[in-house]
Amino acid sequence: MKNKVYTAADYKKMVEDRLEQFFVLPESDPMRGYAEAARYSLLAGGKRIRAMLVLEFCRICGKAPETALDVACAIEILHAYNLIHDDLPCMDNDDLRRGKPTNHIVYGECVATLAGDVLQAEAFGTILRCELPDDARLRCATQLANAVGFDGMCGGQYLDMIGEGKQLTAQQLDEINARKTGALLTAACTMGVSAAGGTAQQEKIAAQFGAAIGMAFQIRDDMLDVLSSEAELGKPIGSDREENKNTYMALLGQEECERLVLKLTDHATALLRESFEDTAFLEDLASNLAKRKN
Repeated sequence: MKNKVYTAADYKKMVEDRLEQFFVLPESDPMRGYAEAARYSLLAGGKRIRAMLVLEFCRICGKAPETALDVACAIEILHAYNLIHDDLPCMDNDDLRRGKPTNHIVYGECVATLAGDVLQAEAFGTILRCELPDDARLRCATQLANAVGFDGMCGGQYLDMIGEGKQLTAQQLDEINARKTGALLTAACTMGVSAAGGTAQQEKIAAQFGAAIGMAFQIRDDMLDVLSSEAELGKPIGSDREENKNTYMALLGQEECERLVLKLTDHATALLRESFEDTAFLEDLASNLAKRKN
């Protein structure tokens, strides 16, 4: 219910319990190894931030967060696909993710690629098969497709790739990261509104909130690659600098990055109060993301 208070731990357990039900096959099934590869990354932990955004926006739009549970799981399934492909040798070539060997290190490059492929497909299938009204399912699936596709996350990764070895401007970096990182966080917010049958104004504010915290999230990510440790981050640090990648830390420096993260977070939390009540959870979440250590 809208007036029930949920914690991050409540939401995380709700999502983890549901995700445990995906890709479960008996040992005798010849597809068991494939399913295990998908589950390896899907259940590897993480904060479940995107799922929390879906569930909480659904709640503050007047519906029980359980209404949007499959939608929340879908965005986590999609995110798992992205991480697998991001880590592949042809992309970032990372050996460690969340403190564990990456998918291709455990299962090989071919199986890891296929695991990512099936996770992407299953993300949309999960939305389209859920029990929301037809118009809500269509809206959520469209929002996710827009966030991931040509002008979303995949497009952002392409721009990031062709920008390697070049000196990009702050505007070019913003263009990349609004797609590569911000689009999926924005979709999480708007999908929560859509699952609840919220208004166009609520969806607009949710999108603006998601874009602001998405940019703050990426800037903080760039900071952590310099300031954190491998133990805290669960993956190698300093790789951005070693590979001469375009980052906010390299372009702006630590002091300006810290200022921008605070400014974006303050802007995001101020936006919420325009169209929503009971925004404490989302304000706390935005604040915690701005200060995160991993």
